[in-house]
Order: sequence, then C-alpha cells, then structure tokens
Amino acid sequence: MQTGLYYEDYEIGRKMVTRARTITETDIVQFGALTGDFNPMHFDAEYMKTHMMGQRIAHGMLSLSYAVGQAYQLGFMEKTILAFRGLEMKFSLPVVIGDTLHVELSIKEMTPSPRLGGGMVTMDVKIINQNGKSVQSGTWTVLVANKPTPATED
Repeated sequence: MQTGLYYEDYEIGRKMVTRARTITETDIVQFGALTGDFNPMHFDAEYMKTHMMGQRIAHGMLSLSYAVGQAYQLGFMEKTILAFRGLEMKFSLPVVIGDTLHVELSIKEMTPSPRLGGGMVTMDVKIINQNGKSVQSGTWTVLVANKPTPATED
C-alpha cells in the first residue's frame, strides 16, 4: 500500500483539494443514530419551518467528520499521520440535504517535534459548498512521522 507524505515532504503553502460529496438524508439519520444527537434541527421538518434556518440542517460535526474522511482519501495521511493533535473550526453556513461539499487544505505551519518522531503540520481548512461558499473554516494540526532513515549495511 502506498505511504503518505512524511514531515519532510510538506512545504508551507502547499494546497490540496478533495473530491466532492453530496449530503443526503440518510447521512443525517445515520450520523444521528451513531452519535445519539437527535436534535430537532436535524430531524423535525415541521419544527424547522418556523426556525430561522427554515429547513432541516445537517449536523455541523457530520460535515467536519466527512471533511476528515475526504482529506484522508487524498492519500497524504496514509501510514504517516501519527496523531490528530487539534482543530479549531468556525461554522459559518448551514449545510442542508442536497448540498455538495469539498475540502480545500493549505499547509500553514510546520514545527519539528523530534521527541515525538516527526513534526506538527498545521493546515488551513475550508469546507466549501456547491456555490463556492465556505460552510466551515479553521485549522487542523496533525503529528506527521519523519521519513525513515535508510538502513546502513555493516
């Protein structure tokens, strides 16, 4: 299996874009069942008719969780991410059934962490809908493994 990017392979400013995914009612129902979050904002169409959003919306964490999966599918994390260390996200626009989202990542900061066997990579993250609007934005920080050193012959 292909290995992802090692810490030494990253560079500030590098950009990556995922493929898109359309949010379905099934996604919302399954996420609610998985998490136990049955907030009427996600499940009660009648309630939402009088809400400021006007219709049912997807869980914010559903969109964020899908974004992590979409980023993983790019392959750069395969077998090289040691830990997801932190995130900070702003939820700007609601996501509704039928919205199609993709993720734009840009390497913002790199900090070597030799004690941990790699380095911290902080990415600017934007989750973008089909209209080109950012529904969520923020940063993710991951601990990425250093490139293995070649074995020396004796």
